[in-house]
Amino acid sequence: MKNAVMTSPEGEPTSSGGPAPVNAKKRVLVVDDFDDAREMYAEYLEFCGFEVDTARNGLEAVEKAQEGEPDIILMDLSLPVMDGWEATRRIKQDTRTRDIPVMALTGHVLAGNAEHALSVGADEFVAKPCLPQDLENKIRNMLKPSKAKPRSGQE
Repeated sequence: MKNAVMTSPEGEPTSSGGPAPVNAKKRVLVVDDFDDAREMYAEYLEFCGFEVDTARNGLEAVEKAQEGEPDIILMDLSLPVMDGWEATRRIKQDTRTRDIPVMALTGHVLAGNAEHALSVGADEFVAKPCLPQDLENKIRNMLKPSKAKPRSGQE
């Protein structure tokens, strides 16, 4: 089937074996050790048209960021194995992943946490619980071309 034309889930024609369509779904990595929160955010974001992958701890988040190159990462800060602070620091120090925006999410809103999250490389800090539609709006705002950093892999 050379030059076969297929349709995307959105009904847009795509050619098999060709480059991804310009309007390809944005990829979100949701990192949270609390199953209910992770699943709720993932399901809502999929409903909103995002492609979602999940991780349960910071080490898994770093590995998935390197392998899958998501467009944005939602990172809980209180995680097992490796906490979100360290995972964010490692993601931002790696030339392959440093340009991926990281939104830090936490239910522990203590004085200095927002500043600390930003100091390790998070691009945004959000207190949980937050409404899913507010989270979606923040994600879309962070992914706007004027806000998104180019993924050059170079400085």
